[in-house]
Amino acid sequence: MTQPHEPRAAQIELSAVEMVYPTAEGGVHALAPTDLAIARGEFVVLLGPSGCGKTTMLRLIGGLMRPTGGIVGIQQRPLWHGERRDAALVQELAMVFQDANLFPWFTVEENIAMPLKLRGSPKAERLERARALCELVGISGFERRWPRELSGGMRQRAAIARALSYEPDVLLMDEPFGALDAMTRETMNLELQRIWMESGCTVVLVTHSISEAVFLADRIVLLTPRPGRIDRVLPVPFPRPRDFDLTTTHDYQRIVAALRHRLEEIS
Repeated sequence: MTQPHEPRAAQIELSAVEMVYPTAEGGVHALAPTDLAIARGEFVVLLGPSGCGKTTMLRLIGGLMRPTGGIVGIQQRPLWHGERRDAALVQELAMVFQDANLFPWFTVEENIAMPLKLRGSPKAERLERARALCELVGISGFERRWPRELSGGMRQRAAIARALSYEPDVLLMDEPFGALDAMTRETMNLELQRIWMESGCTVVLVTHSISEAVFLADRIVLLTPRPGRIDRVLPVPFPRPRDFDLTTTHDYQRIVAALRHRLEEIS
């Protein structure tokens, strides 16, 4: 049984990062100036009410948009140089969304191998990697199926495998299990924990689920309503691997209740 990660050098750093979306009325202030450091190999969950800037923060970390203020740093280097992203740093980041976004005209293994194809990897090498990842995420035997033949949970497993195909240092996840039924979502939480522990990558996950956040996170970053600010950063002290028995314990329920109470206060 492993213990929560010890403090390490920051892999992701937000320094006074701010985001204002332009509008005809003058702009929407989505994220107030924010400082946050995330260590290599850490599992951090962004939690907060709808519209608090969770997805905005995740997209800023992923380089999908440029902040209107401050610096996003990855591996102690700025992600942006003026209008230009650091392409080498972007190569170290992967993202999984609520919709698996698999190409329906490609098989599962072809979908998983697509990022490697775009990077010029030989076909045999990328398909071998795709099959290994199918085993990692628990969909062995479905490599040559079409996405339409998979359940929602299996499609998300394939999307996670695709994101891991080129061994990114950072996996960014935006409500990846939000569309799944409750039992499938619980199973995927267990699977995500296992995949993260085996891959060793850093994970930043956005969720609306307090129980999911407490089950998965090393630390929970709680954001206030717009403009999003960090209300508090809560370490989660439970050892790993965690199983569903954890959710019945007094300490787990106490943390969930405290977070729910705080969300009610700030919402």
